Amino acid sequence: MKQPLKKPTAVLLFLVISLPVVTSAKEPTPRTSLSQGKGNWTKSTSAYAVLKRQDVEMTVVTNQAVDDEQLPGHRAGYSGIAQLRHSQRQANLFVPSYAGINYEHIHDGTTQSRDVLFEPRRAPMELRLINKHCVDLYQPPTPYFQLESCLRYELLPEGVVQMTLECIARKDTFSNGYIGLFWASYIHQPESLDIHFPGWPNIGSQIKEIKLPPPIIIRGVTSGHGLKATHRSLQDRRQLKHDEDFPLSLVFGNSDHRYSHPWYYGVSNGMGFAQIFRRSDNIRITQSPSGGGQGNPAWDFQFIVENYQVDKRYQMIMRAVYQPIKPQAKFLEVVRSHYQVLQTLK
Repeated sequence: MKQPLKKPTAVLLFLVISLPVVTSAKEPTPRTSLSQGKGNWTKSTSAYAVLKRQDVEMTVVTNQAVDDEQLPGHRAGYSGIAQLRHSQRQANLFVPSYAGINYEHIHDGTTQSRDVLFEPRRAPMELRLINKHCVDLYQPPTPYFQLESCLRYELLPEGVVQMTLECIARKDTFSNGYIGLFWASYIHQPESLDIHFPGWPNIGSQIKEIKLPPPIIIRGVTSGHGLKATHRSLQDRRQLKHDEDFPLSLVFGNSDHRYSHPWYYGVSNGMGFAQIFRRSDNIRITQSPSGGGQGNPAWDFQFIVENYQVDKRYQMIMRAVYQPIKPQAKFLEVVRSHYQVLQTLK
């Protein structure tokens, strides 16, 4: 029987920060070829690029199908990191035919066809080579929502992945006044389907009525796809308008847990995979026990741009740590250090 991980000692947890998220009216620092212009990049003639640094190797792919020695049987539609390997585990973390940190949905909460809701899978993408450790996936304005985007995937010196999104709505097409974006990571046969994050379990929407204890590490579990699948921050009181029959059950399937700091991790074959975010991006953590098929969970996240403006550039930055889970205290200390650094990136 699979055993849950022991909770780390309290000393590894962060203090509660109850300040509201502060956003700037100014556009963010240019960080991808969408905002930096032509510059020093070249268009790749291949659908993928292999990046290596220290103990980590990742293969970044467009949404084209690939079937060769590097990516056998990779299915069309799954852009992002097709393979993530470590010197301590050569097998791919992700389901081989799918991907991780995969740009999956654009939505505004209205019921649309799959072709519309899965535009990132279907609209053409361009792979741009920045340097041997960095590439961009550029997508021109999509057919329906007219959202232009660029995703930068970079291996930092310590073998940590940094992904930066920049996007611009080129037309006023989002009916409910917000841009909803969704990324999925399809994990291949981990020993545990669960995720772990700091926060408060089972408090629902009764935040103002209760006195909160210090946060703990929550073991996030969901019994089925779309059932209490999305974990929000303590400060996230956004009520996003959406159709009752909106077909993406993960997006608005909120749990009763609240996270204190925007990072979480799962464990697969002795390796920890953590996804870490800036507080200012106000992401939502989402999980599915079967998103990648039986025994293949999806460890996902959402980024929402409220009150968007046409032709204004928006940005989100995250990091992913992939290394042995033991000793767990060391793993969490690495996660903590990258969390702190991310808060300084404006």
